[in-house]
Amino acid sequence: MTLASVIKSLEEKQASFILLLCHQNADPDALCSAYAFQGLLKRLVPDVVVEIGTGQGISKLSKHILAHTSITVNTNPNVESADMIILLDTNTIEQLGELAETVSRSPAPIVVIDHHAPHPETLQKASIAIIEDKVPSNCEVVYKFFRQTNTMPNLSEAEALFLGIAFDTRHFVLGTASTFETVVELCKAGVNPQEKLSLLSLPMDMSERIARIKACRRTKLIKTKEWIIALSQVSAYEASAARALVDLGAHAAAVAGQKNDNVEISLRCTRDFHKKTGIHMGVDIAQPLGEYLQGMGGGHAAAAGANGKGKAEATLLYCRQLFKEKLRQQ
Repeated sequence: MTLASVIKSLEEKQASFILLLCHQNADPDALCSAYAFQGLLKRLVPDVVVEIGTGQGISKLSKHILAHTSITVNTNPNVESADMIILLDTNTIEQLGELAETVSRSPAPIVVIDHHAPHPETLQKASIAIIEDKVPSNCEVVYKFFRQTNTMPNLSEAEALFLGIAFDTRHFVLGTASTFETVVELCKAGVNPQEKLSLLSLPMDMSERIARIKACRRTKLIKTKEWIIALSQVSAYEASAARALVDLGAHAAAVAGQKNDNVEISLRCTRDFHKKTGIHMGVDIAQPLGEYLQGMGGGHAAAAGANGKGKAEATLLYCRQLFKEKLRQQ
């Protein structure tokens, strides 16, 4: 599937309102890819209204970026009025949070533009799926659309694409050769790298620091073969805590959080762990966890997550079992 298939579908349905949706607690890659794609669609289909929406808010860093850009997001979008719903950087409909049920019921066709490992249920619900799971950021997927249509992003779109790429590649640590080619082109379009990178730096607040320290204190380790896997539990900042455990020396980490009857679990690993073991955090760990929790799970090879109903302690035990089983297969 290509962008041409999306445009053709819009024209056939004579769509007048397109809703671009990002996952809950939307990060800079999600919002910036949506913003650039919004601008491209307005050029290609000028008579269509294109709105960016998200369920259950956006991340703290995204709020900071919105304050310094012209990106506009509707946190209470009118899903019912959409003639087409396009999910960006969203692996499963469940990641839409409070909007998930409304989107599932909508008669509007669903298009997925993503860079995570495809989830079977998402593929079943999508009429069009453009998924490139080898690409480090969703902004790079969207930038390819600009190339395909021989369209140059304007300065604000180029800056947004740069920010999204920088964020999801951890300031280009996870970048590929194609990533750097894209960044060079965006800089030629007028992006000032030093100026924009400063927008991605926020001081860590006290609650996140405490969550990281608690995660370390509560960590249980699996030592198998040459690998160290850290399992822990906190009440917030699960993703940050998982990153911290990997930064401290774990080859892989799983951090769970209990929210009433719901469990959220974040997974991280080093690139070396993924490369040598072949374990894909999104496919091999997060997706089975999502099924176990009767919820959803997915993500990248080295960063993923799952959520659903259950208990954090039991979820971590199942996660431990998944890691051991996968490692025994090596």
